[in-house]
Amino acid sequence: MKVFRLALAAALLTGTAYGAQAQSNFPDKPITIMVPAAAGGPSDTVARLVAQSMSKTLGQQVLIENMGGAGGSLGAASVAKADPDGYRLLLYHIGTATFSALYPNLSYKPIEDFSSIGLITEVPMTVVGRKDLEPKSFSDLLGYLKANGAAVTFGTAGTGAVSHLCGMLLQEATKSKMTLVPYKGMGPAMTDLIGGRIDLACDQTTNTTTQIKAGEVKPYAVTTAARISILPDLPTVSESGIKGFELSAWHALWAPKGTPDDVRGKLSDALKVALKDPVVIERMASLGTTPVSQDQATPAALDVKFKAEVERLTTLIAAAGK
Repeated sequence: MKVFRLALAAALLTGTAYGAQAQSNFPDKPITIMVPAAAGGPSDTVARLVAQSMSKTLGQQVLIENMGGAGGSLGAASVAKADPDGYRLLLYHIGTATFSALYPNLSYKPIEDFSSIGLITEVPMTVVGRKDLEPKSFSDLLGYLKANGAAVTFGTAGTGAVSHLCGMLLQEATKSKMTLVPYKGMGPAMTDLIGGRIDLACDQTTNTTTQIKAGEVKPYAVTTAARISILPDLPTVSESGIKGFELSAWHALWAPKGTPDDVRGKLSDALKVALKDPVVIERMASLGTTPVSQDQATPAALDVKFKAEVERLTTLIAAAGK
């Protein structure tokens, strides 16, 4: 019996040592970032920019996996249920804070079941229409929405996505009822908007700036408090008829609950390096956004932001209705 206990103790010590070594050697294989939206959309663009830089810092490939549907909640579920070893991460936007409010039967709890790594960027949203849509300004658009109601089609990335939230808030503010058309991401939604198959969308500058400048879609307004430098002639929603309307799509990186602090620390450090990368900064600037400050690309900062946004958006969604 004494021999058995000694052997067991040795095995436990060996296992503990191995676990510590495995964490100190992290990463020793490729890492996958889940983007719960279709490839080609704004979150996918942000993820690929960050992943390329993080790969260099971590010395391992950082791969992107896309899974659209249910406003991003399905892809997020695959991360919530993954092993907490740092090899499967979630990169998504403000829509993550709407999951609990919009999906009461969600199989996980976003605040409790994800471990924060850090914020990445806050991206302005733009209200855009097919290029031959009748209203010439956002003020004209407000009247058009009230007059045409459900005949107006509005593309979203699905229930819970920031594009869907924007549509809900526009409906609430204008007391109108559009037909919200869900897609598996804003990539395919923008394709249909450019093709004239839907009327409107509200999407991040990372996915609209190029199309706006090319004249492929008609820009109406930006959802930030002030105008943005990349599109200086585009008025804000607030100055164009809906006072106090403000919405931006912040992006962040999470790991599954229980991911060791030292692993999250390495991932956060690599994220900070990516957000200082001149290539990332230049590319984000061309899309109308900038990386967050270094003190925001941390687990602690994201914890505070995420909790506050869940509370704020739960209240907004309850007021606007699902």
